[in-house]
Amino acid sequence: MSNQIINIVSAVEMSNYRINLTFDDGTQQCVDFKPFLTNSLHPDIRAYLDPQCFSTFRIEYGELIWGDYDLCFPIMDLYCNQLEKPATFETAA
Repeated sequence: MSNQIINIVSAVEMSNYRINLTFDDGTQQCVDFKPFLTNSLHPDIRAYLDPQCFSTFRIEYGELIWGDYDLCFPIMDLYCNQLEKPATFETAA
């Protein structure tokens, strides 16, 4: 992938907290947000487990957001369909 800026041009809600995203380079990803939402301990994030609340997303400036940027994700994480990253732990020597 080059250093071009990637934007979301379309977002269609599917079932069970999944959103089908189309990017301006033609790439499509069906991103499953449920693991991220259910694994979060923060009540403001867990609030989006309410289907009506989850459905309030929109595309603004090429990004997928909810509320006043209450919930948003790095565009590259969405593009690569990698919302959750493995936990890394540093050990003291």
